[in-house]
Amino acid sequence: MTKLICQRIMLKLSGEALMGEQGKSIDPSIVNRLATEIKELCDAGLQVGLVIGGGNILRGAEQATEGLNRVTADQMGMLATVMNALAMQDSLEFLGQPVRVMSSLKINQVCEDYVRRKAVRHLEKGRVVIFAAGTGNPFFTTDSAASLRAIEINADLMIKATKVKGVYSADPEKVADAKFYPKLTYNEALDQRLNVMDTTALVLCRDNNLPMRVMNIFESGAVMRLMQGEEIGSLIEQG
Repeated sequence: MTKLICQRIMLKLSGEALMGEQGKSIDPSIVNRLATEIKELCDAGLQVGLVIGGGNILRGAEQATEGLNRVTADQMGMLATVMNALAMQDSLEFLGQPVRVMSSLKINQVCEDYVRRKAVRHLEKGRVVIFAAGTGNPFFTTDSAASLRAIEINADLMIKATKVKGVYSADPEKVADAKFYPKLTYNEALDQRLNVMDTTALVLCRDNNLPMRVMNIFESGAVMRLMQGEEIGSLIEQG
């Protein structure tokens, strides 16, 4: 078996990644495909942490612009991430992959409370850990939550899963000649305001020397090839 370049990763998925073409907020077929790839990573010996956004169900910031109190709106968004986490947990368990959902909000009738030591222990035992409810605080995105949890569990790499090849100077779906960056530093990403992650998430990774790989999650088998050493997507790291 090919040696993996990492032992432990944090995979950040947008909530929109779970949506199907039929407009379903959660498409079971897509969740199952992603779960299958995650299980293959675990079968190869990789420890996987996972954060899923809630934008397919509700975005707190958008609700706030329409008159809802921002704190309430963000709390609703956190609950949306729990729904996505439970859907992914169900698919992983169906495939025979041990998994735990850990929430930053106390809702232990449906999942565990987040405790860093327990999360690390789950990972060491080969269980996927899905970190839900963001940081548990309003005004923070799930990007920031993913960066924070990745640092807390001592992940070797953060993978930001997108629908494009990697980091571009502009949206490649709108700008035909957008420049692709195979490699750049965190300071370059911040200075050029490239829409990789929000500023808090990028600064957390930069200040804690956590490398990030931005890649297309819809390319089948790409994460496994990355773990086997293939250069895929865009690498962001310290200068």
